[in-house]
Amino acid sequence: MGKRVDFSARSVITPDPILQLDQLGVPEAIAMNLTVPEHVTRENMAVMKQLVANGPHKWPGAKYIIRHDGTQIDLANKMYRANEHLDPGYIVERQLRDGDFVIFNRQPSLHKMSMMGHRVKVLPFMTFRLNLSVTSPYNADFDGDEMNMHVPQNYETKAEIKEIMHVPKQIVTPKDNKPVMGIVQDALLGISIFSLRDTFIELDAVMNLLMWLDFNGKLPPPAILKPRPLWTGKQILSLILPEVNYVKVGNKNTWACSKDTNVYVKNGEFICGDFKKS
Repeated sequence: MGKRVDFSARSVITPDPILQLDQLGVPEAIAMNLTVPEHVTRENMAVMKQLVANGPHKWPGAKYIIRHDGTQIDLANKMYRANEHLDPGYIVERQLRDGDFVIFNRQPSLHKMSMMGHRVKVLPFMTFRLNLSVTSPYNADFDGDEMNMHVPQNYETKAEIKEIMHVPKQIVTPKDNKPVMGIVQDALLGISIFSLRDTFIELDAVMNLLMWLDFNGKLPPPAILKPRPLWTGKQILSLILPEVNYVKVGNKNTWACSKDTNVYVKNGEFICGDFKKS
C-alpha cells in the first residue's frame, strides 16, 4: 500500500545530542547516491567544475551533467570528467551537501509535524542522526525506528521547505498553540540537577559553561566565597534565561525557599524552586 518515490532514502535513526535542532545527520553513502539539480552560473562555475572533477565516487561530487539540448552525460566515465566543458545554463546533478534542505518523515504520518524540513549534515556510518528534542513531534524513539528522507528537486520546493516546513517554524503547533518540542532526557535531567539547591559549581566548570553562551563578560558574584568561590546552579541557569517573571506555586502554605517547593523567577533571575518537565 506504500508509495515508492525517487530521491528518497530510508534508514534506522539514532540520537546525536551535538546536532542542532533542525539538523539531520545523513550517512555519506546516501549523500553520494542522492542528487540535487544545480544550474551552472558564472558565480558558481568554479565550484561546479570541482564537483564534476570529483565525479560520483568522491564526496562531494556530481553524477550527471545535462546540456542545453537535454543530453545527459554520465560522470562515472573518467574521459567525460576530464574533457567536459561547462557553460552557464547547464545543469549539474550534484551529490547532497551540508546545508541542503530535505524533508524528513516518520510513519505513520498523523499530523503535519510528521514531515518537517531539516538541514543536512553529512556524517560517517549508516544511520540517520537526530537531535533528541525533535523526536517528540515524530513520536520517534531509538529502538529500531526507521525514517524517510526526501530530497527536493526544484527551487520552489526548497523555498517551501525552508520557509514553511523548517523545524524551527514548527515548534509551536497551531492545533492548541503550544510547543510540540521541548527539552527531553539528558538535557532535561541536567537542567533539573542544575536547579537543585545543593548544586554548587567551581570556577573552572563555570568558565567552561560560559563558553557556550553569548557571554557579555560579566560573571555573577559567587554565592560562597570561603574556603573557595562556588556558584549555585541557579545562578548559572539565570544566565541563559530571558528577562521574564514566572511564579509556580507547589505548596500554598509556605513561601519559604528552604524546601524549594515553589518556582520563582524575577527579571530572569532564578531565585527558588527546581525546574521539571512541566
